[in-house]
Amino acid sequence: MSSDSAQQNRRSTVRAYAEWIARARPADYLIELSAAPSSLPVIGRSLAPLGGVAALGVWGARYLPDNLATRRKSEKGSNRADRKRSQQAQAPELALAALQGIVAPDELAQPWPAPSESAPWVEARGQRKYVYRQAVQYGDDPSQKLDVWRRERLPGKPAPVLLYVPGGAWVVGSRILQGHALMSHLAEQGWVCLGMQYRTSPQHRWPRHIQDVKAAVAWARANARKYGGDPNFVAIAGCSAGGHLASLAGLTPDDPQWDTELPADADTSVDAVVSLYGRYDWADNSTVERKRFVKFLERVVVKRTRARHPQLYREASPVVRTRADAPPFLVVHGSRDGLIPVGEARAFVEQLRSHSKSEVGYLELPGAGHGFDLLDGPRTAAVNIAVGLFLNSIVRSRRVAAAGEVV
Repeated sequence: MSSDSAQQNRRSTVRAYAEWIARARPADYLIELSAAPSSLPVIGRSLAPLGGVAALGVWGARYLPDNLATRRKSEKGSNRADRKRSQQAQAPELALAALQGIVAPDELAQPWPAPSESAPWVEARGQRKYVYRQAVQYGDDPSQKLDVWRRERLPGKPAPVLLYVPGGAWVVGSRILQGHALMSHLAEQGWVCLGMQYRTSPQHRWPRHIQDVKAAVAWARANARKYGGDPNFVAIAGCSAGGHLASLAGLTPDDPQWDTELPADADTSVDAVVSLYGRYDWADNSTVERKRFVKFLERVVVKRTRARHPQLYREASPVVRTRADAPPFLVVHGSRDGLIPVGEARAFVEQLRSHSKSEVGYLELPGAGHGFDLLDGPRTAAVNIAVGLFLNSIVRSRRVAAAGEVV
């Protein structure tokens, strides 16, 4: 980075903090004070999550009415348990429908395994048998770590790679528990999976989060072979805030503003994207729910107002960044999501399909809520199988195309 660019960044930072101080409220200071211990030597890293916990506590209460209203609506009528079982049983059929035209018919015709009834988080310990290497650094900061998931013995050819981005409202970003069911499923099929974590707010403001994700993608491209992976096929997946980051990374492979800390030849493109109950729009402020969400971004994550920096919020919105050369996408969302309304996923998929020349699959799960992949065994099993079918289909088509080019 040139001295002029560094000086410009410092000025921008000073202006941003001056703007934050001018509008800060008691809750904002509480969050910042809870994050302050993270800067302490030695013990700072252990205390870093305090800021995120405080932010979730202060702002999570504001989402409570939406969650309760969604739950009350879903609980109306009798036979609630029967309705839930019926909705869970629909997941395989809906998954197959979502993959029509993307996955070959003979693959879709394969017998569907019996769903697991256990909550995915309960099975997390057993799933971690696929962790091959722990806490591998993908960057210089101590927080830039990932776990490598794979079978002890891989097939002879390099394995496709999946980078998993955890959720947590951009204030958690921990690789603990998140994505375990999906990564263990793909590892069993011969994939190399990377479960990452990234720097979060309020200690780090946007766009640090997406910069770390792009750094992890570049690391995967450069280092996959060390772990048996194929650097020529790197997919990305994520849930909630991780779904937002994965989608944004997939749609902005050539955006220089977020690659400033990477080598000039770093490759941050991805070959496929899977987003589970993600956020796709930071710019829309048209409803009560969206106003509440944007206020959270302004005070905790971005620390700049949307009114004064509208372009920043637009550029961080996957729904605005759809493009003709987007990679294949599979979007999954629950109809009973009380944190991110399902309409946001539908609008994003519509935009993708209107612009992208690649495959776009959409799986909507009736009755499923936010974070279903930690709590709901039957639905999670169906989604993981669908993701595996989707990704393996993309891998095969890419390798056939590459072989044809060589011939």
